[in-house]
Amino acid sequence: MTTRELLQRAKGAKAAMALADTGMKNRALLAMADALVDNTQPILTANGLDLIEAKGTVSDVMLDRLALSEERIFGMAQGMREVAALPDPVGAVLRREERPNGLVIEKTAVPMGVVAIIYESRPNVTSDAAALTLKAGSACVLRCGKEAHRSAAVIVSALREGLAAAGLPQDALGLVEDISRQSANELMTASGLVDLLIPRGGAGLIRACVDNATVPVIETGTGICHIYVDGDADMDMALDILENAKCSRPSVCNAAEVCLVHRGIAGAFLPRLRERLVDARKARGLPPVELRLDGAAAAFIPGRGAGPDDFDTEFLDYILAVKVVDGVDGAAAHIAAHSTGHSEAIVTANEGAARRFTALVDSAAVYWNASTRFTDGGVFGLGCEMGISTQRLHARGPMGLAELCTYKYVISGTGQVR
Repeated sequence: MTTRELLQRAKGAKAAMALADTGMKNRALLAMADALVDNTQPILTANGLDLIEAKGTVSDVMLDRLALSEERIFGMAQGMREVAALPDPVGAVLRREERPNGLVIEKTAVPMGVVAIIYESRPNVTSDAAALTLKAGSACVLRCGKEAHRSAAVIVSALREGLAAAGLPQDALGLVEDISRQSANELMTASGLVDLLIPRGGAGLIRACVDNATVPVIETGTGICHIYVDGDADMDMALDILENAKCSRPSVCNAAEVCLVHRGIAGAFLPRLRERLVDARKARGLPPVELRLDGAAAAFIPGRGAGPDDFDTEFLDYILAVKVVDGVDGAAAHIAAHSTGHSEAIVTANEGAARRFTALVDSAAVYWNASTRFTDGGVFGLGCEMGISTQRLHARGPMGLAELCTYKYVISGTGQVR
């Protein structure tokens, strides 16, 4: 099936999705979750072929994003069940006004229509995107990267079984068969067929969509996330947060890529940072972090000198750029110049410094004494997420059900004329 035919079928299914009540959508999501678990072995077989082909062409941390297991598939199914349990955003009255002339005006949440998602080598995005889009009353067209296409195809086939079992049109969910760049371009320019395009992936993919799309796009940003260790930081806490933010899963967008250190504590903190992230991890048989140091940091510890692009790179690996700054304002100025607007954190016992940092830093999520790894729809209580929006309109931060709706005004009268 061509990409255009897939989009036309999705457009034909969007009315049925908009009319589906909450019970029908929830039954579909539960049936889709069951179908996912029932098809665990075919999914793992397809995923194994994807992994074989990808090995040697992508990094080990990217292979981790591609890999599925029984546990991960169960987690994907559980995510769908959690979305089914969430309140239905469609039909919610966001604001109600009763005018002096008797008109009742209700600002009401409604489905987007056809939502297209372009994503790379993360097969779990397939079920997350489908669950959120369908619960929000829209049709969903998926286009994944070639590394995950076999896995995604079997996942979508299973999910469509669940849709049919619940009496909803299978055409409300489709996977683009063409994995060439042409299909991505078709989605970007499918005016009249795509109501919203959401890219999930690296900077190149997102920039291509933002620059070339003729349909509405939500920019889900790459994550050059910063952690600033203030002069009043608890150093043990800072080390715990940094190791978690960098090492727990370095290939995800909420992982830390840059550590900023207050000049006043650099001499005491940086040797401890190197011992924790490099020496101690080597001793424990864990991957050490490569520290890329600015000139001031290099005066205190050994490491590779930071290159001109290191503070503007989403490494997605065991690499951390380190810079010494002059306090909160210096940290905020660096973040303003280099951040992608995703997630930033300050570690400090000084409430005034924390409040200043959170006011100055203009990112979707700003933390005080916590890891950036919490920027996640599930953690924020949204169920599984569509992505992390780094723009200001119309969604920002983790995108759940509410962010996948638009609104209309429904006006009720008794014959009023003007």
